[in-house]
Amino acid sequence: MKIYDPTSGEIFYNDHNAIHYENISVAMAQSLADRNLGYIYQMAFGNGGSSVDPTGVITYLPPNTTGQNADLYNQTYQKVVDDNSAADTDPENNKMTVLHTVGNLYTDILVTCLLDYGEPPQQQAFDNSTNYNGEYVFDELGLKTWNGATDNLRLITHVIFHPVQKSLNRQIQIDYTLRIQTLSNINAV
Repeated sequence: MKIYDPTSGEIFYNDHNAIHYENISVAMAQSLADRNLGYIYQMAFGNGGSSVDPTGVITYLPPNTTGQNADLYNQTYQKVVDDNSAADTDPENNKMTVLHTVGNLYTDILVTCLLDYGEPPQQQAFDNSTNYNGEYVFDELGLKTWNGATDNLRLITHVIFHPVQKSLNRQIQIDYTLRIQTLSNINAV
């Protein structure tokens, strides 16, 4: 997963995520069984994944990857990234792309999400906050799947990172790669 400013090219975070194996297995089964459930619907942002002490030392909480009701520590914003949904207000910039090369035992889903200059509403004008707990100083995000209603989404990934402030003076883009890979050495069940 990569978080960056698409205008300046500044990279805020570029590392791996944590998978919620139970929820992603349910989502894959629902999708493969054509139940109109389980597909990636939303990218959620929060500010409860870390704390910064007065000397600047950051302490990170572990990702929430256990239990079907797992969620971000403190979700403060979300965007629909399902470009097939009417709820996605900007499908050019908030979308999913399936990437596969014939012969590979894996396929990637590239989830792209842009937090544009004017969003979220009520954000600060400049990225100079000293309040690391501000509503739009993000330090966690996750992908959520559709489970029948917007108030019943399931977390399938969770990433904790150092605080990044979203403010009016910059865009933040997230390119989130979710790899689905088979294990070729396992005997059939």
